[in-house]
Amino acid sequence: MPLHPDIAQVLAALPAPPPGPLNPEAMRAGEESQVPPVAERLPLHSVEDAMAGEVPVRVYTPVEAAAYGLLIYFHGGAFFLGSLETHDHVARALAKETGLKVVSVGYRLAPEDAFPAGLEDCHAAVRWAAANGETLGWDGTTLAVAGDSSGGTFAAAVAAMAHDEGFGRITHQVLLYPSLDLDFDVDRYASLRENAAGYGLETAGLKPFNAFYLDGGADPADPLVSPIKRADLTGLPPALIVTAECDPLRDEGEQYGRRLTEAGVEATVSRYEGANHGFVANFSWIPAYHRVFEETAAFLKGRS
Repeated sequence: MPLHPDIAQVLAALPAPPPGPLNPEAMRAGEESQVPPVAERLPLHSVEDAMAGEVPVRVYTPVEAAAYGLLIYFHGGAFFLGSLETHDHVARALAKETGLKVVSVGYRLAPEDAFPAGLEDCHAAVRWAAANGETLGWDGTTLAVAGDSSGGTFAAAVAAMAHDEGFGRITHQVLLYPSLDLDFDVDRYASLRENAAGYGLETAGLKPFNAFYLDGGADPADPLVSPIKRADLTGLPPALIVTAECDPLRDEGEQYGRRLTEAGVEATVSRYEGANHGFVANFSWIPAYHRVFEETAAFLKGRS
């Protein structure tokens, strides 16, 4: 199936990237400039900024209720982009469709804060949520981790860290077109060649975009950097892995799902046809892709 026509139209209208090396500060400013004002965002019962220890978080309460399940969300952005603001719309949609209280994590970014700073922040936020369940109104059931792209890396890694520590409270992991193998050898997965160019994220851009993270000491051979390299996946939480047909990272996500299943972990892999990398954050206004939030809700409610 070709790229969805609405996505193709948007990509065709994008200006060429500026020449020269990537500029994190300029790219972040460009992202932030596209964030709509609060008055134009999806309304919820409440949206509040807080601190999970030293980590900034934003707490989304969908409706007034006595108690809630919790979803801890890690935004994407190749470990150096993204923020509570740029992914505010994703967190709002997750809260509305799942009915869970969502805690979005403003983790530290590369290159200013080297590995494992961002991962440690995500891990700390999950621990904080569990320890402060009474304040958050947690009902003691669902405690899910979710992330898109590099946020999916962190979600998978945090789930593994929790398992290894004997912290058994994480009930689900939701990985949206996750980056699970930071070894970008183009022969590792067919999708790296099939979707190499013309779909937004390009295979040739993977190394430079992730260089800020890798150059700061994140070793692609480390399973906390590349979760697919973890040898033993047994005992991890049930997973929903959403992939995009036209994404260079498609095959590593789907392979991770197969490996989880082989390890006895309940894993659902859901490929969205005609979609590209980032479609949840960028194109969920298309009805066929907004369905990802409904699918996430069904997955979480089915395993509470």
